[in-house]
Amino acid sequence: MRAAVVVFPGSNCDRDLAVAFQQAGADVTMVWHKDSDLPANIDIVGIPGGFSYGDYLRCGAIAANSPICKSVAAHAARGGYVMGVCNGFQVLTETGLLPGALLRNAGLKYICKTVGLKVETSASDFTAGYAVGEVINIPIAHHDGNYFADAQTIETLKGEDRIAFTYIKNPNGAQADIAGILSENRRVLGMMPHPERAADANHGGTDGVALFRALAGALTTA
Repeated sequence: MRAAVVVFPGSNCDRDLAVAFQQAGADVTMVWHKDSDLPANIDIVGIPGGFSYGDYLRCGAIAANSPICKSVAAHAARGGYVMGVCNGFQVLTETGLLPGALLRNAGLKYICKTVGLKVETSASDFTAGYAVGEVINIPIAHHDGNYFADAQTIETLKGEDRIAFTYIKNPNGAQADIAGILSENRRVLGMMPHPERAADANHGGTDGVALFRALAGALTTA
């Protein structure tokens, strides 16, 4: 598996994401936001968590207009895989690669804790390592993680089995308890929780490992 992790000013989870990919067997290249092209033959692009551009305007809005994001969108249009975590999820909604928006948390406070997630689908290369209905514990760390979309979009996500994860106990007011969603072709995942922070037993948990291993297995054999 060949992965690229995009680095923006204010990213703070780029190294964590790169290490999680590497531990799953991936060759990882770090890509600066001002680059106009992704490296050749990349399988998956990781958009990391953090506070790109200081979260000015809207979270992810400036990053979504950076030069590299045009290449990320082109990569996705070709059927390439993209994974956006936390701020990366916000970037993916701002680019239009995923529907909806991430609003200010309902409690108007930054939340940093480990939460329970329910796996809603195993029918994607991201979630194939889990069983439907399985509960996993993954950290969150966000101020704007309240997923919002119109009623028709929510019904479409449900009807097309594109809700990847939901919160067991909703921490931020997200509609339908949504913690992560998939694109129509199921090759773009956006999620607010941080699986890369649950990929090392020494850091408190390993429930995120199955995501990276399943993805590596699918892309290595593709």
